[in-house]
Amino acid sequence: MKETVQDVINQRQGKRERFRYSVDTIIEKPFNWAQMLRLMGYMKPYAFTLLPLAIIAMIVATGVRLAVPLLISYAIDNAIEIPNVSLLQILVAVIAGLYVLSYIANTFRIRWMNILGQNVIYDLRQHLFSHIQRLSHRFFDQRSAGSVLVRVTNDINSMQDLFTNGVINLLMDMIMLVGIIVILFILSPSLTVAIMVILPLMFFISTGLRRRIRRSWQTVRLKQSLLNSHLNESIQGIRVTQSFTQERENMGFFKRINADNYEAWRDATKKNATFRPLVEISGAIGTAILIWYGAHLFQQEALTIGDFVAFATYLGMFWGPISRLGQLYNQLLVGMASSERIFEFLDELPSVPEKANAKRLSQMKGHIRFEDVQFGYNESRKALNGINIEIKEGQTVALVGHTGSGKTTITNLICRFYDVTGGRVLIDGHDVRDLSLATLRSKISIVLQDTFIFSGTILENIRFGRPDATDEEVREAAKAVGADQFIYRLPNGYETEVEERGNVLSMGERQLLSFARALLADPQILILDEATASIDTESELKIQAALKKLLAGRTAIIIAHRLSTIRDAENIIVLEHGNILEQGSHDELMKHRGEYYGLVKAQFKVLQDES
Repeated sequence: MKETVQDVINQRQGKRERFRYSVDTIIEKPFNWAQMLRLMGYMKPYAFTLLPLAIIAMIVATGVRLAVPLLISYAIDNAIEIPNVSLLQILVAVIAGLYVLSYIANTFRIRWMNILGQNVIYDLRQHLFSHIQRLSHRFFDQRSAGSVLVRVTNDINSMQDLFTNGVINLLMDMIMLVGIIVILFILSPSLTVAIMVILPLMFFISTGLRRRIRRSWQTVRLKQSLLNSHLNESIQGIRVTQSFTQERENMGFFKRINADNYEAWRDATKKNATFRPLVEISGAIGTAILIWYGAHLFQQEALTIGDFVAFATYLGMFWGPISRLGQLYNQLLVGMASSERIFEFLDELPSVPEKANAKRLSQMKGHIRFEDVQFGYNESRKALNGINIEIKEGQTVALVGHTGSGKTTITNLICRFYDVTGGRVLIDGHDVRDLSLATLRSKISIVLQDTFIFSGTILENIRFGRPDATDEEVREAAKAVGADQFIYRLPNGYETEVEERGNVLSMGERQLLSFARALLADPQILILDEATASIDTESELKIQAALKKLLAGRTAIIIAHRLSTIRDAENIIVLEHGNILEQGSHDELMKHRGEYYGLVKAQFKVLQDES
């Protein structure tokens, strides 16, 4: 057992090394403006509603900010230096009115952009979740639940500021900068050129920061993904962790990846912090040039005192947008790092595609045929080797074999969770690849050994098999499998709330609910994958009795290691390493004295030893 635990530890360490490698490769990607424009495309539905209103409010507020220093300059030169009380009063009233107008415009701008941003985030999250729902099983085989979770939550949340403030602030600051530069050149071209000489130096230095900042934020996103993945894994596997007393090792591993996440954040924020001081130093140099050269122009009467004050005001306003644009660029970097990960999922195509002209069957008889079917989960792992099976309409067939023999793979191919790599799977004479996935799967119900119970009531969990079922139909399904007996003993009966995965219920009770859920769907094909493995003998007898009635007229495929549950199957198929060793009824196979005979004898001996 210690070796098993050590294997788990080694796998986790290997996961960390693979993660570090992925960071080194992914962060070399250049900033993808096309991808950012694709992200901005989620604002398109609001291009003629909220966005124009926010832009109008932004233009009004920006126009007021640009106009006020000119009015102050005019007041200094024409109402203060040359006293004119009536003109000064008018100018003060106009400036006050403009500030009120700016306040109103900014209030509506913030409100409309917040609404727009939340709508875009809602649409993006809904689109991503809906797309993930349509992806094939192979996608989830290759990714942990935590890595999927972080895309839908953290990565989308990180772009909230970009949509609520970033886009409109970018337009506002660019308009502000252009307006300030135009006004400064009008006031004094020579002084403007003298001050702007420091901009190329600032641009050259800031350009060197961009790549390092982008790399840092990409690293942060990847570290967060690993953190969330391990957190989800730890919560789901807490019983195993405590059973092997591996809490200390688990805490140590979490501490290491948490420290990695902390260091990534600290590195990113430290690099972000270098930009603002750069702007402040540039602003200080610009102010020094203004005072020195502006005083010279004032002495030469090339600049009035009002123009000097206006120039100083505009110069102070100039560095604000520059600084905010730097911060916005950081927002873009964060959004870019997150959008890369989001679009990675959105660009993922189902490995089981549905044809544009896929057939929709109104009825299904349940006649299944495997024709020389080959399948492998990857190139090195062959699961089925050219098998041929025929399951007639309404027939009950059992699949028997050791773990890894291909039993569950067969049921996965029937449901088309995966596509065959060779041969064909036919249902009612139709290749499953030609059928609509919704049509195919709506006619099939599966009961697994590891039953998943959703948060909600007992009634809602059973109704998951057929959402339009009435309460009476739900109760009839539960009664048919004997689940109603324990349900009525619960505090609120069918309205009893069960937590995620149904941990308040016993394993057998959860299995009975899954039977009721599957039978409520009224499938033509019923698949039981070790469905009775976790049920006690008394419950199993009840289910077997119910199944004899409920399986009538349905095609049933039963996978079971407990061979006593499949004695009545019309055909028993024995598999080994993806090949069919033998098939026939229980009596036929026992007379044949082959692999099945050995399995039955071995189980019988185990039961005798236990007795």
